[in-house]
Amino acid sequence: MTDTLIDTAPPRLARPVSAAIPDNPHHGRRWLILAVLAIAQLMVVLDSTVVNIALPTAQESLGFSDGNRQWIVTGYALAFGSLLLIGGRLADLFGRKRVFIIGLGGFAVASAVGGAANGFEMLVAARAVQGAFGALLAPAALSLLTTTFTDGKERAKAFGIYGAIAGAGAAVGLLLGGFLTEYASWRWTMYVNLFFAGAAMIGGALWLRHTPADVKPRIDIPGTLTVSAGLFALVYGFSHAETAGWGSSVTIGFLVASVILLVAFAFIQTRSPHPLLPLRVVLDRTRGGAFLSMFASAIGMFGIFLFLTYYLQGSMHYSAVKTGVAFLPMVAALVFASTVVSTVLSPRVSPRILIPAGMGIAALGMVVLTGIGLDTSYVSHTLPGTMIIGLGLGTVFATAMSLATMGVHADDAGVASAAVNTVQQVGGSVGTALLNTLAATAASTFAAAHLSSSNVAELAAVHSYVVAFWWAAGAFAAGSVLTAIILRSGIPHADPDSEVLVVV
Repeated sequence: MTDTLIDTAPPRLARPVSAAIPDNPHHGRRWLILAVLAIAQLMVVLDSTVVNIALPTAQESLGFSDGNRQWIVTGYALAFGSLLLIGGRLADLFGRKRVFIIGLGGFAVASAVGGAANGFEMLVAARAVQGAFGALLAPAALSLLTTTFTDGKERAKAFGIYGAIAGAGAAVGLLLGGFLTEYASWRWTMYVNLFFAGAAMIGGALWLRHTPADVKPRIDIPGTLTVSAGLFALVYGFSHAETAGWGSSVTIGFLVASVILLVAFAFIQTRSPHPLLPLRVVLDRTRGGAFLSMFASAIGMFGIFLFLTYYLQGSMHYSAVKTGVAFLPMVAALVFASTVVSTVLSPRVSPRILIPAGMGIAALGMVVLTGIGLDTSYVSHTLPGTMIIGLGLGTVFATAMSLATMGVHADDAGVASAAVNTVQQVGGSVGTALLNTLAATAASTFAAAHLSSSNVAELAAVHSYVVAFWWAAGAFAAGSVLTAIILRSGIPHADPDSEVLVVV
């Protein structure tokens, strides 16, 4: 039996992504192209954490305050998160190869400027420009992957590799940032992007082909303005809550404005003749469940990358390099799970089983991490917890990233890919703000109740990490339950006549 959703959208002239292989100009070079896209994706993902390790050293070198330090991270996140959808649509309209190469070039130049920064303002500006070009690059790369791999089995394998990189990139960034900061200079956490971007640009120029869009509608200006402003307000609101609290009038104002603007954007998309994000792309139950799983996973991931880094460096006194090495087993587990799921399980097992199971496994790993303490060892608690989380995340990413773009028409591939990156970015911002607030409150409460303890500060810090891990486990568990409800049973296939996924 089949289960479909009714598609009321008008007929489309564009060729669907599932078009025949002979029409695909990239088919013969698909695995080389995957390597190029993987390099670009790794650069974008690790850049969210590689700079974090170097922040204290950069702060000392450039002499900026603790209050300004957050803007090195926030400046990138604001530009990246708010411009992703328009970046994805530009890739659809003007060609994915062109936008991909432009994004790489701009990212490289911004990285060079950031590495040569002589002050706080120059570094923040460079990070913001990095984010803007990253918003061009990330959806272009994912949409190229979507349109390059059209065979079901090969597509699953390619997305498994890509999903593994997306999940492991942040941990690799911690390791690379530690090595570069300790043995070279904090500036090399920026300069290193030149090598990634250069390799990807050469490969892209050699192996990618420009494919003109079948239809070139005008850009949805009202939709672009409302969603960009709405996403900016949302990311800024959560970022501001980290430092100023949830009761701040600025925090509340930006979050309320984001809700109003995003509701207005959704309304505009139902009326626009050329919508920036056609709602049929995200309202399919299968794709909607994939987007939800990526959002919940991003919230939970920050629980491990942020607070486990604090724990290993602050409580266990690991160096930056040793901290990065401590994450490697999780990366290995994530890559292993992504490979097995994409090649063995995805063609045979429904995503309604795989995604909730993966999120449940990740939740279990978080629960294991709640057993950490000042006297626990890495091998007994941290190692098993992180490896279990890696297995869970690998299962989710390998499945969800493919589902989120499966079956979309070729001229919507860029904006569908941008939506995947957007929910990850928003989930990360939400997770960072929420978990930081909960951890800070837990630390204060614990310290007030244990003033007589000689090492109250250390105990309070570990307690706050444990609380954050419990909440991150809750995010994974909630995602598991919700995706089990939303996703449809059966193996999804693209319907060549519409953008609705069919499950059989």
